[in-house]
Amino acid sequence: MDYEAWWLILIPILFGLGWIAARVDVRQMMSETRQLPDSYFKGLNFLLNEDHDKAIDAFVEVAKLDTETIELHFALGSLFRRRGEIERAIRVHQSLLSRADLPKNDRDHAQHELAQDFFKAGMFDRAEQAYKAVLDSSFAVSANRSLIRIYEAEHDWPKAIEAVKHLHQILDEPIPQLIHYHCELAQQSMQSKQPDLAYINEELKKAEQALVKQKGALRSNAAAVRIAMLRAKLMKIQGDGLAERKCLEGVVANAPEFVGLIAGDLLANYKASQQAASGLDILKRQYMDHPSLDLFKIVFSELREQQGVEQAWHFASESLRLHPSLLGLDKLLEVELKALAAGEKPGQAARILPDVELSLLHKMIHKHTQRLDRYSCSSCGFEARVFYWQCPGCNMWETYQPKKLEEM
Repeated sequence: MDYEAWWLILIPILFGLGWIAARVDVRQMMSETRQLPDSYFKGLNFLLNEDHDKAIDAFVEVAKLDTETIELHFALGSLFRRRGEIERAIRVHQSLLSRADLPKNDRDHAQHELAQDFFKAGMFDRAEQAYKAVLDSSFAVSANRSLIRIYEAEHDWPKAIEAVKHLHQILDEPIPQLIHYHCELAQQSMQSKQPDLAYINEELKKAEQALVKQKGALRSNAAAVRIAMLRAKLMKIQGDGLAERKCLEGVVANAPEFVGLIAGDLLANYKASQQAASGLDILKRQYMDHPSLDLFKIVFSELREQQGVEQAWHFASESLRLHPSLLGLDKLLEVELKALAAGEKPGQAARILPDVELSLLHKMIHKHTQRLDRYSCSSCGFEARVFYWQCPGCNMWETYQPKKLEEM
């Protein structure tokens, strides 16, 4: 009975305390609400009704009436940038930076937001300067990453290397694209009229050193393959055929999925040393173990040249039986038509069908296989006829697989 009596006394007390607390909260909320301009509530109402244009106008009015609403300025600037209204975003952030009483953290924030505005507008030179201004702030990591993206877009590889080194000082994490920066510098020199062989060799050594350091963070053999391919080209320029072959055969042994990219160079190396049959034998065995459309075309063409039409067509029929492919058939017909145009002995398809029908068949198949005869980025889906180490669409590295769309 005593227990029940205590409860009868305690319950009204608890209700009373709750009522008092609610009254205090309501009064505080009402006091804060009176201090907010009507435009603020109008803006919220417009947002709820998904009328973004009117909401922005209302919030701009709030920002004009109350210059202390720094967070609202940041929200407006970000909203403008997302909507593509870059000029308005820039004005908002520049107006913040013009305030003499702006705290350092907010000033750094405004500077970083302004840099993002410039970057979104494609004004990379101004974005670069804006990002550099916050390299000693809490936005240093984000600014460094953005600078790297700018230098990649501009193909300014020396600056990209310095930015990566600076980022590595802040964050002890692997940055695999550093390997490709050195490869890009080596490739640029190779493509010049007077390639600096010593410089190319030095950049490839740096790429190899970066490869060793970043090995645990690599997603594929792409970087190692690229170094091997560039090293092979350097050896070819220097006239060292054996060293070139060793580099290319290293790809065959360690990264068979990439053999289609180097098959032509490897075959040319063997042919230059009067060993065409050995080169063809290597590629044929490689195709049997790791079939690819790029390798199929090279092997079929070389078989036709070295061993004649019958052997080439026997290989093609067996290959297409095991790995049915419209694109493979398209490549086969392409080679056959070129041979016929050159006056060579007709192959099996040419004997079955007249020349006109063979040409028509190729046109029909080719029309449907054009879309399949492409490499595709696994990140953004950008399709290209040539293989890229860096996607032209999203600028991500090593997102292309050495396989055509039909093989994926």
